[in-house]
Amino acid sequence: MSSSILHITNGDFTTNHLKELNFSGDFITWREMLSEGKTTTDVGSEAFWKNRFDFFKTSYKVSKQKFIEYTVKEYRSLCNKKNNKEIVLWFEHDLFCQINMLAVLSWLKRYRKGYDISLICSGKIGNSAKMYSISELNKNQINNHFKNRVALSQDDIEYADYIWQLYCSDSPLRLETVYKFNPMSPFHYLATAIEAHLQRFPSIKNGLNKIENSILETSHHQLFNSKKELISKLIEEQKVYGLGDLQYEHSIDTLTPLFNSFNPVKLSKKGKQVLENQLNFYGQIRNDISYLGGSKKYSFLFDNDSKKLLQITS
Repeated sequence: MSSSILHITNGDFTTNHLKELNFSGDFITWREMLSEGKTTTDVGSEAFWKNRFDFFKTSYKVSKQKFIEYTVKEYRSLCNKKNNKEIVLWFEHDLFCQINMLAVLSWLKRYRKGYDISLICSGKIGNSAKMYSISELNKNQINNHFKNRVALSQDDIEYADYIWQLYCSDSPLRLETVYKFNPMSPFHYLATAIEAHLQRFPSIKNGLNKIENSILETSHHQLFNSKKELISKLIEEQKVYGLGDLQYEHSIDTLTPLFNSFNPVKLSKKGKQVLENQLNFYGQIRNDISYLGGSKKYSFLFDNDSKKLLQITS
């Protein structure tokens, strides 16, 4: 394993795991969650980071110092890594990772043209239906993933950048029409992730998106003594999104009027009506600051019957 390799990983666990397995080379951890909040195409620019900080400050009360220390400093380290002959990306199958992967590839297209870039993406192993994260792989599986890493062509990188541009556009309608039509793509999990992304727009039936409806459904059909127990179950069941505690906590907070209590977890009468599509919650939950990629979340509705998005024109 040549020291000329630069490993760009999806998180600190992967970075530490690879180091423990004696992978040599340089390591950069991509500490972002571009599947949430407004995104712009100019990855790494001053305007890009300002926009991202504004999102983290507003949604998660992240201080500027913490944002710089945790995310921007690591990005600056990436900018200084120019002498590695090969760049290996370590990402996972879920939406969280796939969107981060697109952004990294867009940046590499612009700033590391001509470098050898390869991809390792955890997910299915053999014929198993289970989707594996990198943290669930043993040493032999990690080594096999590395040995079988996929060399990305310039066309592959151009395609990833194209999907990133569409993800950041002010309308998801174009993305909806193109994301499935690249059967030769080495990005095996991208279409499923984009499909999950499109279902994050509010349903025409009750105004909640797929994640929010899953929160209500799980809360209603199972017993939980606390919000923490509910979140653990959601993380276990909703692997396609790759969300963690903080993201689910944030989503549940927006749905507070639909719950009577969280100790134990119990839906309110209104919550049950929304879950059963007897009441549309769009008017109460709608705002003008929530974005999915470059698109305003509440400017589009997902039609569950046609599986298509509709733009709100009024």
